[in-house]
Amino acid sequence: MSRVYNFSAGPAVLPEEVLKTAASEMLDYHGCGMSVMEMSHRSKMFDDIIKTAEADLRELLSIPDDYSVIFLQGGAHLLFAGIPMNFLKKKAGYIITGQWATKAFKEAAKQGEAVELASSKDKTFSYIPDCSDLPITDDMDYVYICENNTIYGTKYHTLPNTKGRPLVSDVSSCFLSEPMDVTKYDFIYAGVQKNVGPAGVQIVIAKNSFLTDDVKPYTPDIMNYKLMAEKESLLNTPPCYGIYICGLVFKWLKEMGGLKEMGRRNEEKAKILYDFLDQSKLFKGTVRKEDRSIMNVPFVTGDADLDAKFVAESKAAGLENLKGHRTVGGMRASIYNAMPRAGVEKLVEFMEAFEKANS
Repeated sequence: MSRVYNFSAGPAVLPEEVLKTAASEMLDYHGCGMSVMEMSHRSKMFDDIIKTAEADLRELLSIPDDYSVIFLQGGAHLLFAGIPMNFLKKKAGYIITGQWATKAFKEAAKQGEAVELASSKDKTFSYIPDCSDLPITDDMDYVYICENNTIYGTKYHTLPNTKGRPLVSDVSSCFLSEPMDVTKYDFIYAGVQKNVGPAGVQIVIAKNSFLTDDVKPYTPDIMNYKLMAEKESLLNTPPCYGIYICGLVFKWLKEMGGLKEMGRRNEEKAKILYDFLDQSKLFKGTVRKEDRSIMNVPFVTGDADLDAKFVAESKAAGLENLKGHRTVGGMRASIYNAMPRAGVEKLVEFMEAFEKANS
């Protein structure tokens, strides 16, 4: 069976080159006679894997020496709870731009004072609110954002004015899709299953001066980010195979030309789809134009039955996982780094044919 074009929001498409390398090394990694799945996380061979992965990630993002890189188990939900455990002393500000920011806000509110600084809930999270002059106070421990909203297809193209307070950002669905200035953040994290690797790994990039020993007394050691940084991600058994795949993706990104080139490609792919949506008489995008994501593109016909027909027929045409999230409806195309331009072109070609047949 030939591979389909997989538009899933996550777990999501991975580069074929990476999958082929992983397949070729499945039984015998570099002549050691065993799989990465089988080797000790304390072995010299795995030490090389994790250290090389970190070095390649640092190179891709130009991460300064005063920032730690941590590979952790779990997904974003664990960070929703872990961030206030580590950093919420008095109060924290949250900008609510979708379901994941809402969940993070609710987790923080269990542990301290969480303040809603702004929200786009009034229009089904179809835009990014104005963040130039938020009601941020000097006693806020941090300001939290979800930078790219997977479900709703919005993206911060300008970071909030935090008025000097530390910025914490969930970048799960836009991580490594384009260049980013790490120094503008104090704490960045990403669940890798959208753009970087298999589910079960989260990557944290944290300014060392932001990490603290003064965590809440009930914080588990594996959620104490300063301790995990000091132990170089090896306090406990890490998600070894997932980290190995992430490392292969980092190398693939370097071979593709780095994040500047990847950003150019992603902009080009997104433009093909958005240009069609903007002229279509049947389909329409759901996001304010200036806040559109280049990773996640939701769209609708305005007719639920027609949407369902589109999803069924697109699947039959080899275009998988285009059904939109239940809170938005319609369709959603996630066009991450590993989605080739040809996949987006085939999607648009199918949409054109569907529009002609159903207009």
